[in-house]
Amino acid sequence: MTKKNSNFFLVFTLIASICFAQNPNWDNAKWIWQQEDGPSNTWMSFRKTVNINQIPEIVEANIAVDSKFWLWINGKMVLFEGGLSRGPSQAGDWKRKQKITPANSWFTTVNIQPYLKKGENTIAILVWFWGRETHKGTHVDSGKGGLLLSSEIGNKHIVSDKTWKAISHPAYNNTIAPASKAIVQYSVLYDAQKAMQDWSKNAWYSENFNDSSWNFAVEKGKLGVAPWYKVEKNIVPQLVNHGLQNYENDNDLKFPFISNGKTIKAKLPFNKQITPYLEIEAKAGDTIFITTDNRLNRINATYITKEGKQSFESFSWMNGHEIKYDIPKGVKVNALKYRWMSVGEMAGKFKVDDPFYNRLWWMGNNTLFVCARDNFMDCPDRERALWIGDVADQVGYLFYAMDNAGRQLLKKAILQTTAFSEDGVMGALGPLRVRELVAQTLQFIAQGIWPYYLNTGDKETLEKAYPYVYDYLALFPMKENGLPEYRKRKSPDSWDWVDWGVKNTADKQAIQMAFYYLALSEAKKMAEVLGNTKHINWYDDRMKKMKPAFNKLYWKDGFYSSNAEKFKDDRANAIAIVSGISKAEYHNQIVENVLIPNRFSSPHFEWIVEEAMCIAGNYKASLERMKAQYQSQVDKKSMSTLYEMFPKGGSYNHAWNAPNTILSKYIAGVRPTKKGWSEFEIMPELVHFKNIKKTVPSVKGNIDIEITKSDAEYQLKLKSPKETEAIIGIPKADKIIEKVLINDKLFWSKGKIKKKVKHIQFVEEDSYYVKFRISSGDWEIKAIYKKQ
Repeated sequence: MTKKNSNFFLVFTLIASICFAQNPNWDNAKWIWQQEDGPSNTWMSFRKTVNINQIPEIVEANIAVDSKFWLWINGKMVLFEGGLSRGPSQAGDWKRKQKITPANSWFTTVNIQPYLKKGENTIAILVWFWGRETHKGTHVDSGKGGLLLSSEIGNKHIVSDKTWKAISHPAYNNTIAPASKAIVQYSVLYDAQKAMQDWSKNAWYSENFNDSSWNFAVEKGKLGVAPWYKVEKNIVPQLVNHGLQNYENDNDLKFPFISNGKTIKAKLPFNKQITPYLEIEAKAGDTIFITTDNRLNRINATYITKEGKQSFESFSWMNGHEIKYDIPKGVKVNALKYRWMSVGEMAGKFKVDDPFYNRLWWMGNNTLFVCARDNFMDCPDRERALWIGDVADQVGYLFYAMDNAGRQLLKKAILQTTAFSEDGVMGALGPLRVRELVAQTLQFIAQGIWPYYLNTGDKETLEKAYPYVYDYLALFPMKENGLPEYRKRKSPDSWDWVDWGVKNTADKQAIQMAFYYLALSEAKKMAEVLGNTKHINWYDDRMKKMKPAFNKLYWKDGFYSSNAEKFKDDRANAIAIVSGISKAEYHNQIVENVLIPNRFSSPHFEWIVEEAMCIAGNYKASLERMKAQYQSQVDKKSMSTLYEMFPKGGSYNHAWNAPNTILSKYIAGVRPTKKGWSEFEIMPELVHFKNIKKTVPSVKGNIDIEITKSDAEYQLKLKSPKETEAIIGIPKADKIIEKVLINDKLFWSKGKIKKKVKHIQFVEEDSYYVKFRISSGDWEIKAIYKKQ
């Protein structure tokens, strides 16, 4: 093949791949299951053997299920846990009170080409049908188990239909009670005595395996039929499978060993979502129980042994710092392992020359990842619920920590939350229950939807979400005094909540007014992007009335309060600064009078307080407060994630902890200034730090920063991806910058450009920084301070 033809083939292959992935051929594919529609918690095994003469360069399988699936081809694992909690969008009118919730389904595209061979191939799929839903989950139950598959292999079209074999996996007990009222997933009770050997492999792999006793699958309808309706492509990349790994104390466990009947504690390197695994030798009928050290964990595994050597992995994930195995006395334990699955890679990095803040960053990062899977969630144990205020807290540092998978999971949260609105209300908990928490919805608009666009440049998603943003903000009638009415509905689907923290200290009225102002401000930016002049004017009109009205009503000579004798609330005063509704000349008074002495907030609001202190220019006080609030947790070496409450309490892995936002956005000083990180700035506030290393996994690519500072000089090493520009601020730090060298060339001296350097422009010098604009690439910048 010539180079020209080779290039043509590569381009054609790429185009074909994209087209195929976007437009699956569902012709003749049928939803299949057993005769019975369920039941709940059914693990259904499907098999299909096909003969293939030629294997094309690209072969993909498009698979939709309710609820999860595991895929093998010729006995090799292709995909561990495919699928997504069901319900990308409405498929008709919802009648939630009558529990009528028609919703569309997701489908997943899987590359199966590497697993195929010429001749006979066996496709095996295990589908887990949850068959339930809760008012705290994002999963919309279809009420019927189902599998839909389509794969074009050359001129052969493989589809799910009645020619497939199907059986309810006999080893899984589907009569056990749900794990809790709040989460849809079940624990696992698996009886290996009823297992089906290596049913995922070709017949010739297992001499005794035979599926002739299996029934043929029952066709339940074609694409578009209720209750699955349309299928939409899964927008969230597949979970990263880190494979089976040894526990941290693997050497101490000294495999193999004979169990003495005592609980075996297997240690994880940090709090993760895992599926536990074992290899043992036992007699038939012994019972092994697996759980975690997490007191709020609801998912466990029970394994009943068969005779001889055996291995088992429980596919219902759990989390904790330790995995506890109760193995009967006399059982030989050959190995204990775990599988970690994550939403993308831990792509973001942060390191400073202070072990406290390094460990706090690490704990915050672990907390973010353990609270993300099918959706962002408040906690991975008690309820796994998508509270949109918690999501907004996660958004603050998501873009400094997660790769594309995290960005896409946020997109899913935005689309689901807005699509399942009701009567103009974006529920703080959904989609099955549109429970309105006003402050959370306003926060989600301002600190969830707008940052998503700013960080990704995804205008299509903004266009879909924006009408719901405006509709919600229009629900607030304005009063004659220039402020909106305090929104508080008398409804079981409304909760007048703003934060936990110290009881009876939350100034709800001032908080809601400031959050509403912030939501107006960020919604105006959305309207500007979308060119909606009418709405821009509407936002401007409200904001112009609100700011003077807020300051007139709530300013109490040193702080904001709706009742000076009752409230001196750090939360209300912080959000006043962050929203911009506060007068700038009041900032220092607020910090001194309220934000330093009063620590009433829970972690949900804590990062907002710390951000307000940074906006006010008091970075040192912000870091000191952060350290005081988190010190006891950081000191607890057995912990790797952050608590729901201060100093501890609730779940020990709660999503709304966001100190990493402050460390990234203000201390490292890295933040986007134009959509999709096409322009960003680096304006560090090092306070007492001498070194900072930061990696930002932006939508444009990784931004790598290394800063070192001494009394004599400041150095910045920057690697920025293509199609970006950076505004670099060299901190003056109460010193005079004598000269600036860029890639060892003198660029700036004594307040003037000395020599023009390509792709670099001087911007300005202010009281705090000397600023330059730099195009993408690798740069080393050194500033020499004048000796004093």
